[in-house]
Amino acid sequence: MTVDRAVMMFAGFVILVSLALGFSVSPYWYLLTAFVGLNLIQASMTGFCPAAIIFKRLGIKTGCAFQ
Repeated sequence: MTVDRAVMMFAGFVILVSLALGFSVSPYWYLLTAFVGLNLIQASMTGFCPAAIIFKRLGIKTGCAFQ
């Protein structure tokens, strides 16, 4: 697994969890979904992604998106 795939998997997981929490607990959890979406847009434009930095430090090999 590369950092690119790990970031996409983590983002998808957080989105699904926040949607479930928004539906079952409080609609304020949808703000987490919006945050993840905005972070993905920002990362695609700038190449800076905090999750990618963390995954690199954990020893996951880099892919072509986050080098």
